[in-house]
Amino acid sequence: MAGGAYKNAVPFQFRGRVDFGRLIKHFQNVKGDIRYSPANIISVEKTVEVGSPDESRICTSHIERLNLTLRMQMRRFTRLTNGFSKSLEHHTAMQNLFFTWYNFVRPHITLEGDTPAMASGLAPRRMKLREIFEVVAAA
Repeated sequence: MAGGAYKNAVPFQFRGRVDFGRLIKHFQNVKGDIRYSPANIISVEKTVEVGSPDESRICTSHIERLNLTLRMQMRRFTRLTNGFSKSLEHHTAMQNLFFTWYNFVRPHITLEGDTPAMASGLAPRRMKLREIFEVVAAA
């Protein structure tokens, strides 16, 4: 979210039931237009935004892994492919479908085969996409 709007969005969405920290990496200014390796990190700043997160666990690893999963699983984020979204409506619908599948259907190895919804207590078992489609169609 641009301009720090997340500061209000996270507490609003989770109603204070979340611990949220932010990590900002400051990179060295690199001369030249082309580089294939990442710039050197010159400092890291951790801040607690909501609740009381364990500062040793504030990192970018989880979101970077999610970004990689998104890019690899949803070709709609990749330009010059047949799957690239040409309309915001279709792009939003595909993201909603992906995150529903990711959280309610797909087993995660790090959760010992459970889904994130099962691990958080939102779902008693792995769901099937057909079940999700039927619930949405009935609504």
